[in-house]
Amino acid sequence: MLSYQHIYHAGNLADVHKHALLAWILSYLAKKDKPLSYVETHSGRGLYQLDADEAVRTGEAAAGIERVEREAWFGEEHPLARALAKVRAQYGAKAYPGSPLIAASLLRPQDSLHFAELHPREHAALRKALTPFGAKVYRQDGFELAQSLLPPTPRRGMLLIDPSYEVKADYDRLPGIIAKLHRKWNVGVIALWYPILTDGRHKPMVEALKRQNLPKAVCHEVRFPAAREGHRMVGSGMFVINAPFGIEDETAALDALFGQRAAR
Repeated sequence: MLSYQHIYHAGNLADVHKHALLAWILSYLAKKDKPLSYVETHSGRGLYQLDADEAVRTGEAAAGIERVEREAWFGEEHPLARALAKVRAQYGAKAYPGSPLIAASLLRPQDSLHFAELHPREHAALRKALTPFGAKVYRQDGFELAQSLLPPTPRRGMLLIDPSYEVKADYDRLPGIIAKLHRKWNVGVIALWYPILTDGRHKPMVEALKRQNLPKAVCHEVRFPAAREGHRMVGSGMFVINAPFGIEDETAALDALFGQRAAR
């Protein structure tokens, strides 16, 4: 939706969950010398300043990444911590990278990066943030972009689907879209992020995805308190197809972090 701007939510606990898993997967894929492709369907602006009025107003970053760093959830060698350090060295201590800048920070010159964003201001900011990395940025519907690019060159790689879910119909149509994209790119890691709201509207979508018996599928969810009174998001989920070997160790570590600390 063209009304959605992630600055109000950047750095919240859902971002921490999503970005920790994303960074781990990309770091794992980049261990091999072979080049890879990375594609995003809903990219946002890529770079956020957590002292911006919008971020301060909601308090989601304060309850999220700012608390996470204060309590040292991740060691310096965790891929998310490495991406944060790299971005802040360039953009300042209050900078927070969205998934495009996390990917660009962790991947290599031989890798191919493709990002879609429809919102005109977000697209312009995304293009500016990614200029140093030689990434391709499209003002295009993300699902249309994925259909046209897959299978990408190089064939190794990852697709992240991260819509705003402002339209309830997204939940109904995503299992079909993902099945179609997987048929086009059966070797790619395909990751879907989704919010967990108090009404549980994600559940039929997740059950539909599980019924497809997609290969090496991992569904990981974490719960946390609402960032403020009346806020409906109380958790975060990632459904990953062709999940890399060893992801269970990362999800177990996240379970411990969110289970032991986020509930406090």
